[in-house]
Amino acid sequence: MMNRLRTPYSSPSSSSSRTDTSLCSWVRRFSSPSSRLSSSRACRGALDDHTTLNMTADMQVQTWAYRVPGQKKSDSCRCDVNTTIWSFPALRYEAVQQQVETCETSLHGLQQQVLVSSQRLPDIQVQISNLTARLEPYQYLHDRGLYTALSIRLLGQELSQLETDITVVHGQLNNDQSQKLHKEVGKLRKDVIKMQTSDTVNMKTVKEKLRYLKNNVESCKSIPKDFRGQNRYCMKGLITNISEPVTTKINPYDKNHVSGSWGKQAQMDSESDTETYWVQTLTSSNIYGNIVRLYQTYKDFMRSANHRDATFSSSVTAPTAIEGPSAVLYGDGLYYHCYRSADICRYDLKTNEVKRVTLPGTGVGFNNKFPYCYYECRSNSDVDVEADETGLWALYATVGNHGNLVVSKLFWDDNSKTINVSQTWETRLFKKAATNAFMVCGVMYATRYVDEYREEVFYAFDTATGKEDNSLELPLEKVAKGVASLSYNPVDRQIYMYNDGYLLAYQAYF
Repeated sequence: MMNRLRTPYSSPSSSSSRTDTSLCSWVRRFSSPSSRLSSSRACRGALDDHTTLNMTADMQVQTWAYRVPGQKKSDSCRCDVNTTIWSFPALRYEAVQQQVETCETSLHGLQQQVLVSSQRLPDIQVQISNLTARLEPYQYLHDRGLYTALSIRLLGQELSQLETDITVVHGQLNNDQSQKLHKEVGKLRKDVIKMQTSDTVNMKTVKEKLRYLKNNVESCKSIPKDFRGQNRYCMKGLITNISEPVTTKINPYDKNHVSGSWGKQAQMDSESDTETYWVQTLTSSNIYGNIVRLYQTYKDFMRSANHRDATFSSSVTAPTAIEGPSAVLYGDGLYYHCYRSADICRYDLKTNEVKRVTLPGTGVGFNNKFPYCYYECRSNSDVDVEADETGLWALYATVGNHGNLVVSKLFWDDNSKTINVSQTWETRLFKKAATNAFMVCGVMYATRYVDEYREEVFYAFDTATGKEDNSLELPLEKVAKGVASLSYNPVDRQIYMYNDGYLLAYQAYF
């Protein structure tokens, strides 16, 4: 608000008495916050005419004094003063005061939350520690690609394939066992349908039941009912004892070549010489090789004399080279794991041709993904080829079976000159928990490390029944720490071990 004030005139100094322009000394005084405004001025000049406000200049309390331009007129001075600039902002003050109170309330609430959180923090940390400990095993599997989520859709597809297989077996056999399997798979189908609408059925339980039924179907498919009768000692059941080493020898290269495999020609009804002994040493980084050394007699083998080297690959890095200690000589064919692949190769000793077949399963392990381990891993021992009374086998692990051992039956079709996979079983034995494995009478045996001079056969899986036994305690003596390979020979019923450069043989008893 602009007000024109008139105050008594005070004479200026002589040097400025002749000019019309003057300054008014304006003083604001208060007697109380509610007292009226009073001003006095000393006028020295003139300004434009405005609304006039007369004010007295005899107040007792003086607070502020200002000099402002004004206009002299008679004995008074006129000037413009904006009195609103000294008004007290009561409304704004109240608003700020309310904000301060609100902030104090919010601060108190936050302090209470911090206090409660601080009190709960130890409990939360304990819960996190417990969850971390429970998840660590699954994180280990996940980081290494050993675990994948089970999809209901994939489970349904597996079940549909199983139903088809059971129908075929039922049509061929139509016995009590096939009828029982047909009923069990029907019940499992109901559980899968129930899983699609609720979570009351445990996925792991259904998956295990599916694995059990698949193994039973594989057992029914093509193994003759009397296959154990072909070799009566197989009818006695599992191996009951293993002898001390009956043969001990350093491999024909030197003991620094710590990985490889060896044995005796393993096909019982072969037209080839069943007395042939062979050694396949991994000469490149103890992982790869391309030569198998052959001896016609046991005497030649022990003397390391009169051998013949057969080269089955142009180099140790060619597609037909061997990877890992995996070979077995069966008839005229050397069977082994093909270089950096999920394939089994067969090298024909007569024609020098190499044939191959891809192993079944989701994510077949190779290139050191699922080697034999226990305390220490044997490099690139992912795929293992074995022979027994029933024929050829491949032992390996897959992502689909969570890194557990898988057993596949192999056979050579001499008419079409192809390798084929006829059946596959899934076990519950984690492959990295075993140091090695071999087959006898259709039963897979697995070993584990005991100490530097002893291994132990601790696990058996029977492909004829789909049952397993993990309570075995059959000792195997050795002369060095590591086991590169174990192979059983049905011709002489001996177990052959490649023991860190040493060649050992044992007699198996039933």
